[in-house]
Amino acid sequence: MAYWLMKSEPDTFSLDDLSKRPKGTEHWDGVRNYQARNMMRDQMKVGDKVFFYHSSCPQPGIAGIAEVVREAYPDDSAQNPESRYFDPKASPENPRWFMVDVRFERKFKRLIPLAELKAEPALGEMLLVQKGSRLSIMPVTPEEWRQILSME
Repeated sequence: MAYWLMKSEPDTFSLDDLSKRPKGTEHWDGVRNYQARNMMRDQMKVGDKVFFYHSSCPQPGIAGIAEVVREAYPDDSAQNPESRYFDPKASPENPRWFMVDVRFERKFKRLIPLAELKAEPALGEMLLVQKGSRLSIMPVTPEEWRQILSME
């Protein structure tokens, strides 16, 4: 099992939104960064755990946990001209973009704010707290996972 952090803007799709989906499950579409796509496509496996991170909001931070329940498959929003994620270069033969399905596991008792994550010495090497790290999907080490769980 691997650990991940996935970012979403809560006014677009929040952890609460995920919890309200049928079976608490939804596809994670719209990833349009090749590095994030490659991690999702090539490394994410069913059973992997995910920190659900609320970004681009007044109080960014980790809201809770989800689990990968379906491995990568073509993101059909890339082929929908009416989607904000449309990519004219994507086709059924060359889908270019992929998504996974995630299922709500639990909401934290409190949001763990980015400022608190940055202030924790044990998380000094975590990609999330590095300057210039803007990926929407990133790996989390087992040590980082345990540290963050202890901060809840």
